[in-house]
Amino acid sequence: MIQENSIKLPWHYAIACKVKDYFQLTKFTLSFMVVFSSVIGYLLVPGVGFDLLKVLLLFAGGLLITGCANAINQIMERDTDALMKRTARRPLPDKRMKVEEAAVFAAILGIGGLVLLALVFNWQCAFLSLLSIVLYGFVYTPWKKWNSLAVLVGAIPGALPPLIGWVAGSGQADAGGWILFAMQFLWQFPHFWAIGWVAYDDYKRAGFKLLPSDEGKNRFTALQSVTYTIMLIPVGWLPYYFHLTGIVSAVIVMGLTLFFVFRAVQLYRFCDVPHARKLMFGSYIYLTVAQLVLLADKVKVV
Repeated sequence: MIQENSIKLPWHYAIACKVKDYFQLTKFTLSFMVVFSSVIGYLLVPGVGFDLLKVLLLFAGGLLITGCANAINQIMERDTDALMKRTARRPLPDKRMKVEEAAVFAAILGIGGLVLLALVFNWQCAFLSLLSIVLYGFVYTPWKKWNSLAVLVGAIPGALPPLIGWVAGSGQADAGGWILFAMQFLWQFPHFWAIGWVAYDDYKRAGFKLLPSDEGKNRFTALQSVTYTIMLIPVGWLPYYFHLTGIVSAVIVMGLTLFFVFRAVQLYRFCDVPHARKLMFGSYIYLTVAQLVLLADKVKVV
């Protein structure tokens, strides 16, 4: 009877379910945020103006690359995903998709993204994109079970998108691109640790080691978050120092950074899930608003 009912499902419903599975496999919402930072990096390059077609192509290439990395991540973690409440309903652990299908899909996304970026922009940004796939999918992903240095490893591909966007626009990885890389690199530590704090029980059940302390949720972990948010203070001034953006954005970014530091300090004071969640949401606010402010205050090349 169950089989008969499954056959009678409308074809458009079956297609919608399959599309939804593919979206889950690529972690589309997360991919969208990652690619957003790549577009910001591209548009911040001196002399690069807003070309809708170029922006859309960069966005498409970025989504393909990020989707590929996330699909590889889910293929390799399908068994541990089945152990965690928030990931158990993903296509692979829920047996709605075979590993072979996911692998072919990841390969198509990755090859398509690399070819698109190489042909439309340059091979340098395509190479960095390939590097991000390898580091995220094949280094960071298995490392999470070994020790908390996985966060350091994962922060590299996580910070590459704005550098990739910069290289796509300038053709080289110069100071401007590395400044954007540094901002996103440092940002990821309190961001990841806040997530790791909130979802600590789930991660522990799967054997993931993401918090810097072996004891998990404690003041040492919170202090590390405070340290990295403070390190963002001098880095936030670099776009102004290198004449990429104006003083207005520098002041606003400073305010955002102090807000970020405050959230981390609050976690250190209280060491609880509610303040870890506030730090997590504060990290989203910091990065999104800071990047938009930098773009809005971009120094025009005369």
